[in-house]
Amino acid sequence: MAESYIHAEKIAKYEQFLKYLCDWRKSLEKLPLDDLLDDSGGPQAVGIACVDLIKGFTVAGRLASPRINRIVPRVVELFRRAYDRGVRDFAIIQDAHPENSLQFEDYGPHCLEGSFEAEMVDELAALPFANDFHLIPKSTTNAFVRTNFEQWLDERDWIKTLLVVGDCTDICVYQLAIHLRTKCVAESRRLNIVIPEDCVETYDLPVDIAKDQGILAHDGDFFHLVFLYHTVLNGVRVVSSLL
Repeated sequence: MAESYIHAEKIAKYEQFLKYLCDWRKSLEKLPLDDLLDDSGGPQAVGIACVDLIKGFTVAGRLASPRINRIVPRVVELFRRAYDRGVRDFAIIQDAHPENSLQFEDYGPHCLEGSFEAEMVDELAALPFANDFHLIPKSTTNAFVRTNFEQWLDERDWIKTLLVVGDCTDICVYQLAIHLRTKCVAESRRLNIVIPEDCVETYDLPVDIAKDQGILAHDGDFFHLVFLYHTVLNGVRVVSSLL
């Protein structure tokens, strides 16, 4: 009985905090893009880092997620509006794994370098300014490890605000945002890191399916919310959307 009571008490405590998180999400502001550009010092001072918006996480392969695919139109529209207003620095960070990648032990084979899954989503590739994108292949969940992303950022000291979009909220997006913040603190670089909540997403694997397959469950709504909140705890700005 005592164990059951403690279990129920913990669930009640978690419920209280989850309600707090849901209220926090509702409180996120909708920020006009023009205001963000002005506050940053103009469009030349704003860059966008888009992580893993590729076919292997949207439309093809074992890790493709309808949830992630649904953010594609919003990200494309943000790119289009930002470019029209003068933003020119776009870092496109994409999974491209070698055949012997140790990451396959965690997630299974996906997004092999040179494969269809590792390709940018068609909607981004079709943008008329796609040739201006700086493409950055990565072989781990962290965009800074064995890539030239850090060099790209260091060479652009004029960037004062960096928008982070893509997937997954709790994996590659989170690691990118937290590494960015850590790097900037260590180097005393004032960089505003902004995540528009409607332009990031993660996958969902319900408990019943996970139990049936003998794998770990992953509640997309829960992890999306918790990891966004945790980026804010570490100095990243999260907004509901960029109008």
